[in-house]
Amino acid sequence: MRTTTLADLGEDRLVAQLSSLLASGPSVRTGIGDDCAVLGPRNAPLWQLLKTDAVVEGVHFTPDTAPRRIGWKALCRPISDIAAMGGSPEHALVTIAARRDLPAAWLRALYRGIEAAARRFGVHVVGGETARSPGPLFLSIALTGSVPRPHCVLRSGGRPGDALYVTGRLGGSLAGHHLDFIPRLEEARWLVSNFKPRAMMDLSDGIGSDLPRLAAASHCGFHLDEEKIPRNPGCSLAQALGDGEDFELLFALPPRRCAALEAAWKTTFPRLPLSRIGALTPPTRATKRTPHNAPAAHGFDHFA
Repeated sequence: MRTTTLADLGEDRLVAQLSSLLASGPSVRTGIGDDCAVLGPRNAPLWQLLKTDAVVEGVHFTPDTAPRRIGWKALCRPISDIAAMGGSPEHALVTIAARRDLPAAWLRALYRGIEAAARRFGVHVVGGETARSPGPLFLSIALTGSVPRPHCVLRSGGRPGDALYVTGRLGGSLAGHHLDFIPRLEEARWLVSNFKPRAMMDLSDGIGSDLPRLAAASHCGFHLDEEKIPRNPGCSLAQALGDGEDFELLFALPPRRCAALEAAWKTTFPRLPLSRIGALTPPTRATKRTPHNAPAAHGFDHFA
């Protein structure tokens, strides 16, 4: 009998299987399956956020990528997840595994990228770990944050009929955006303070993968109006759906609040597009998709 591999399972099924082996605790408000873990007493005014994220040479960057850009990306990835929960990032631990022959100046440049992101977004790097790797460089960052309890937004709060929005434009991240993006921290804080979404997440694997995750967490289906998906210049629909590493916000909002949100957004963030791209639907209704079903349109999967 053939052994089941990670490629057979895919990323989502693998995470589900591993999650079933782990126990939670009374202080865990939200564990595996959201952008961050949420911890704290149920009625605490402030909840703690925990996130870890990794970048690997040959997967998230190429060997000739400038180390400063790698450092920026490595810290901004978990900052984007903190933003998607409506929170603020606080403290980071950095773990690096590298070859013995790596120039020390290269690693110092990488840390300058981490420090640049830390200064911009109010993060304090307080420790970590270094180790030897016989192969590709591996960089993992664990990040803490906090969020006022009333402002915390999960993936699981959406309801049928909610409008779906995305910030910015999608697709073509490999042209450089995936190394230089700005986490939507300011925009997310404004959203949760003024038009709190029912569900929200950041787009790291592409909307083709991430929208089904948000809908599933909310026990909903979804209708996606693919003609409304905002694309970067020169990008095809398949690229906008599946390239990944856009690091924009995807969120669900009650329809009665849409007109007010759109008007206020144009005033507050005039240079950043906000696009209504569809809606959540009842779970018994088949998910509606137009015929763009090429594999690239399904988003990134580490093990596919």
